[in-house]
Amino acid sequence: MSGPLQGVKVLELAGIGPSPYACMLLADLGADILRLERGNAQASSEPSWDLLNRSRNSVAIDLKNEEGRALVLRLATQADILIEGFRPGVAERLGVGPDDVHAVNPKLVYGRMTGWGQDGPLAQRAGHDINYIAISGALWSIGRAGERPMPPLNLVGDFGGGGMLLAFGLMAALVNARNSGEGQVVDAAMVDGAASLMAMTYSFMGAGLWQEERGTNILDTGAHFYEVYETADAKYVAVGAIEKKFYEELLAGMGLTGAELPSQMDRTQWPAMKERFAAIFKTKTRDEWTAIFEDVDACVTPVLSPTEAATHRHNVARGTFSTSGTLQPNPAPRFSKTPGAIGARPTSPGAGTSEGLARWGVSSEEIDTLGAAGAFG
Repeated sequence: MSGPLQGVKVLELAGIGPSPYACMLLADLGADILRLERGNAQASSEPSWDLLNRSRNSVAIDLKNEEGRALVLRLATQADILIEGFRPGVAERLGVGPDDVHAVNPKLVYGRMTGWGQDGPLAQRAGHDINYIAISGALWSIGRAGERPMPPLNLVGDFGGGGMLLAFGLMAALVNARNSGEGQVVDAAMVDGAASLMAMTYSFMGAGLWQEERGTNILDTGAHFYEVYETADAKYVAVGAIEKKFYEELLAGMGLTGAELPSQMDRTQWPAMKERFAAIFKTKTRDEWTAIFEDVDACVTPVLSPTEAATHRHNVARGTFSTSGTLQPNPAPRFSKTPGAIGARPTSPGAGTSEGLARWGVSSEEIDTLGAAGAFG
């Protein structure tokens, strides 16, 4: 392993979506993570499809088995972090809650990933990304004028407000634990994280610069200079020319220099200007517009599909994607002295049981004994 988190040891009680993403981020940056989950300790080590599970071993574990629980607590004595994504109370019932773990390792940081949080009226309710961002105010704000709110995939709740915020919280708590000698619980709720991501929008609202009607504001497709336009070949370009100097370059590239136009920030004219821009962008193909704006600071870029993104010259130059085997994003962010790297490819649940446990000091004889006792399910 390489990366700035080399030497940090993490136990992951496997979940779906945001907690695996947080663990992927940590593992890509060098953390030594054991992913503990229901699986087969004899499973094939052939690569699996789920990229969120890359860069770490999958260890089969039965948390309802006494030896399985004991193994988790034993491993916790040498871990810096433990992460779980169960509903509130489940980890406690299984005997691997914060009190159980802190009894054997008071310095451990205990990360909890949920949608609603550990308390509150909805804490025990089921939900998904769309539900969490709905009550945070984020979903309401995303969409075009006169249309329904548009879910932004599951990027805002699961990954931005969930997994990424959990990873940030864990690192902050780890710094504190190393300074104070005491661990703590990190309660990462997707509804909280989605609300946090809305901080700038709430700032605009407080200043009277944002209205709650969708598609009428500067960043929600209300403005003609911050919009996606269809091109002659039924593809798209993205326009984000907010600042005056960029807007002037945009007008020049579109052939509107010297034309009689309203002020850029005249909101009453935005709908009409959007229609005018749309008609102009339909006169050329996406690649023709890309060529026009390629070396101009007009904030105009082609809208690329995920596979196209991997071949864009900027992404290729920076190595943003790995194209060796399965197409996937490379680790981010980047570090000048301790770069991260994609480690082991994701495998079937349990396929890394022997390798992972051996790396954490469990002997082959003990692994055999644990298997015979049903610790691996």
